[in-house]
Amino acid sequence: MSEAVGTCSAGGGIMSADLSGGLDSASLCSLAVQGPARLVTFGWHGADPANDDTVWARRAAEELPDAEHVTAGPGEIPAWFSGLSDLPFITEEPGPWVRDWARILHVLGRMAGRGSRLHLFGGGGDELFTPMPSFLHDLVRSRPLTALSLLRQGHALRRYPLRPVLYALGDHTSLADELARGASRLTATPSLPHAPAMGWGFGTGMPPWATPQAVATVAAMLREAADRAPVPLSPYRSLHMALQCLRAGADAVRQIDQATTEHLGIGYATPFHDDAVIEAALSVRLEERMALACYKPLLVAAMRGAVPEAILARTTKGEYSADFYIDFRRHRGELLALFDAPALADAGLIRPDRLRAALRGYPDHQLHTQLLPTLGCEAWLRSPPKPPTAPPDATTGGFR
Repeated sequence: MSEAVGTCSAGGGIMSADLSGGLDSASLCSLAVQGPARLVTFGWHGADPANDDTVWARRAAEELPDAEHVTAGPGEIPAWFSGLSDLPFITEEPGPWVRDWARILHVLGRMAGRGSRLHLFGGGGDELFTPMPSFLHDLVRSRPLTALSLLRQGHALRRYPLRPVLYALGDHTSLADELARGASRLTATPSLPHAPAMGWGFGTGMPPWATPQAVATVAAMLREAADRAPVPLSPYRSLHMALQCLRAGADAVRQIDQATTEHLGIGYATPFHDDAVIEAALSVRLEERMALACYKPLLVAAMRGAVPEAILARTTKGEYSADFYIDFRRHRGELLALFDAPALADAGLIRPDRLRAALRGYPDHQLHTQLLPTLGCEAWLRSPPKPPTAPPDATTGGFR
């Protein structure tokens, strides 16, 4: 981690970073302030007064007197789902970050105004240091006694029902079989989980507003993938899931970095996505990296001596569902207008009447999960096309 953050600060000048109050951002800031670049941190307040991220961010700032700290109060930064009708840049594929893009541009614009050339974000920390749902499935095969002990902890802490958990622990489905099975369940109504998901992924599904054509296309792609007998990224399900999430997250960061560098002159980086950091973290024994009774034990152990003990003592994590409900209701009209004549409908992929009916209904977690990919695709289709790149000069080998 020191080396990953060090490559970001090595150029000197001014560098900025999120300081949310979580262990991930506090670790990055504690390491960044030791480098040659002057650090500016940015923090904001969540909508829920019970969210203690703000308290911990203030404590972390007090422990970093050599950095400059900027804090935005409620209403001082764009809300989620704002500015969706005018995405000012195009990436090569849709991204899941569209919900946040107005906020990202606002924050990075403020940091660029203070002279920052690069902004650090704690993306990847959750994937590396918190339990993937299938880690007990892996652990029971390598260290069964340890797995049973953690299973008892999970039952006590989270009220896991034992029978479906034990059934899931005995599952031997291959990745190919899981993909093929998912192809036939794309339109199944999600049910409340009775046990942690212990498969190769988080499951596949299409939203209720997807057209039969879209569902059939995705099902065919899943079956084709299954027929190729794909090799997992790791023989361990939890590591395969972690690597999938890390790849997807790093790809989103790459897209944001390209856009902010081009339009604002400030880069966007996530040191937790550094190859060496990922290799080191995922090499640690599952039971030490994924303990249930304490919060991010591996990160705490790794950062001891670099991050103040007062910050490492935190055992909670901020929760932002209140922000979702408030911001969704605030921008419901903008969302409805966006999907009044959607490009996705012109492409034959969604039924806008069903989507608009869902937007008018109760904004639960399921709607949020299903809406984000649809939102990303719609914004991407509406984005202005990039001007064509001039072809290479055949005479000089250079560009015109």
